[in-house]
Amino acid sequence: MSDMKAIILAGGKGSRLKPYTTLIPKPLVPIGGECSVLELVIKQLAGEGFTHITLAVNHLVDLVMAYFGDGKKWGVLIDYSLEDKPLNTVGPLTIIDKLPENFLVMNSDILCDLNFKRFYDEHVKNKDQISVAACSRESVIDFGVLKYDSDHYLTEFHEKPTYRFDVSMGIYCFNRSVIKKIPKAQPYGFDQLMLDGIKNGEKIRIRIFDGFWLDVGRADDYQYANEHYPEIKKKLGLKE
Repeated sequence: MSDMKAIILAGGKGSRLKPYTTLIPKPLVPIGGECSVLELVIKQLAGEGFTHITLAVNHLVDLVMAYFGDGKKWGVLIDYSLEDKPLNTVGPLTIIDKLPENFLVMNSDILCDLNFKRFYDEHVKNKDQISVAACSRESVIDFGVLKYDSDHYLTEFHEKPTYRFDVSMGIYCFNRSVIKKIPKAQPYGFDQLMLDGIKNGEKIRIRIFDGFWLDVGRADDYQYANEHYPEIKKKLGLKE
């Protein structure tokens, strides 16, 4: 498909990455001493045929705009949507003019080898209103977990159990009709969108992904990305 549009949510303050983000915005935090996190994402999107990228920005916006400019360097059109106040994760979409019928949305701190074009094409083909990329993650409970009956007698005991969940990857496709239902220019989060979507009977398809995914907005994952940058770059399909 031609003229695919992506919106990257790049307005956060990067509180989880302090002190790295004290003087620079999270999208410009360097990876592997070579380029910024967001630059890697833009290179991926451009390589998969996305021609128009809007950066939804707020914190230290001048630095972000100075770095990326109009996108010519990466062979894409980059423009900007500026929030006057924090609008959470989905609210920024309501102030972007001329949204196409379907578009990709993602966080600015995600490194993964998801095929973005295929994800977008499947969303359009199936006429879904919302598509959410998800992957499986384990969470370890660092305590002994007790289960008991109605009389409070022990029935089960699990020492530091591990639970597995399917979690949102911070990558979505939306149909424009979904955004029209959201209050304009008001804070509105992904959690609200999911709960309202269930309540209103929206078609929300969960697409399970079993490849590489890293949220470098977390300090531990950011450190991992730096230490393993050459192999991560290969996973992302980016040339030297």
